[in-house]
Amino acid sequence: MQIHEIKRAHPNKRAKRVGRGGVHGKTSGRGTKGQNARAGHKKRPEARDFIKKFPKRRGYGKNRAKSVVSALVKPASVTLRALDKAFETGATVTPALLVEKKVVRNVRGRNPGIKILNTGDLTKKLTITGCIVSAPAKEKIEKAGGKVS
Repeated sequence: MQIHEIKRAHPNKRAKRVGRGGVHGKTSGRGTKGQNARAGHKKRPEARDFIKKFPKRRGYGKNRAKSVVSALVKPASVTLRALDKAFETGATVTPALLVEKKVVRNVRGRNPGIKILNTGDLTKKLTITGCIVSAPAKEKIEKAGGKVS
């Protein structure tokens, strides 16, 4: 092999020359007429028109709603049936204990918010702290001799 015989593994890519006859002749793949067919055309983003009209909306960006809403962490739902299985009579139920017993998982490295729902029956006396409890679930817990604080 000699120097003049060496070829690159990935040769430079040539820019596509359109509008010079051949396959991409005439309109050069730009459709016909109008703003999009012109050289150097730029369309302003629609969001910018909206933002310019309302100064209070400036700086929010196009996908702000998605990023802000995704920051909210919805509480993990736990049923009475799951509590009945996981805990002994007289136990105290907290979000940390629920994670420890693997009833729920951590969310972003933290204990999640917990909402206890009215699915299933509760036969054990439990004390529930640091959790949101639905009204019918609260009735069943108190009926079983437990309490919600």
